[in-house]
Amino acid sequence: MRFRTYKNADLRVSEVGFGLWTVSTGWWGQFTEGEAVALMHKAFDLGITLFDAADTYGNGRSEELIAKAFPKQRDEIVIATKVGYDFVTHGETRGRGQREIPQDFSPEAITRATESALKRLKTDRIDLLQLHNIRMEQIEDDALWRSLDQLKASGKIRYHGIALGPAIGWMYEGINCIRSRKVTSVQHIYNILEQHPGRAMHDAATEAARDTMFLIRVTHSSGMLEGKYTEDTVFPAGDHRLHRPRSWLLNGIKKVNRLRFLESEERTLGQAALQWLLADERVASTLPNIYEEAQLIEFAKASETPRLTSDEISRIAELCEENFGVEREEPKFKGTMEAPTPAAGTAAV
Repeated sequence: MRFRTYKNADLRVSEVGFGLWTVSTGWWGQFTEGEAVALMHKAFDLGITLFDAADTYGNGRSEELIAKAFPKQRDEIVIATKVGYDFVTHGETRGRGQREIPQDFSPEAITRATESALKRLKTDRIDLLQLHNIRMEQIEDDALWRSLDQLKASGKIRYHGIALGPAIGWMYEGINCIRSRKVTSVQHIYNILEQHPGRAMHDAATEAARDTMFLIRVTHSSGMLEGKYTEDTVFPAGDHRLHRPRSWLLNGIKKVNRLRFLESEERTLGQAALQWLLADERVASTLPNIYEEAQLIEFAKASETPRLTSDEISRIAELCEENFGVEREEPKFKGTMEAPTPAAGTAAV
């Protein structure tokens, strides 16, 4: 396993991390506590040190799993979690199909949620606290950001950042936050098949001379870039991929077949998908969806496989430009995808 350190932050993370969404929410199948902990132990043995949770994943279950998996390894792991959804009052995020539950980003709620997360994690500090799926309103809320500074000053959190979603998009939520707030980390969706608006956010950090780095989720486009789907693939009941149209599966398979040149005896397509992300020095770590041991081993070893060549990266860019030879569909994005108009008397950011 290789590691990266956040710029201007004492935060060193494994290039491949473990996102607990898959093992704590039921959206990638059901996992017993023992099964989840066993996967986490295996991840740690393979060199993974970054474990990314959220208070709303399983109504606190993801954080409790970290505490149960690593009662004596606190100084050997990096704990990232997220706050912002009022699951105590309203239940788990997307507990009602694909709809989100209400959020509460008031300073009091964020402080309370952080303290509750610390209790579930059984630790005195959170290495990276992320505002979970923020909107433009939160970016402009000075009181919220002061509360984060206070949590940091008290030692309850070491660094803070944002997570964007739940669906792909949120371009100017990311760009404006990078430009106007001092955030250590931005987590968002980004992969070979879904490069916009992720690349625009990375470029915004560079253009604004910000040290913000990125955690990448949905690294394999909901499993598509693992290269194992066929036209006959059927997703189990309760699996979130059931909500996608069949055209997503069929067109995705066609796109993936154009990327088979990335496979070799030394590197699977799934590993190449992670290497493509790691070719960007602004990426701190990748968070592939992990749901079984064989796949965990494959992804954890991706860090050690050959880096993509400049020719391979150029060829991927060319394929993306032509939509991988598949008829282009109008993309569906969420959030603010056009530059917001500044309020009267204020400067654009």
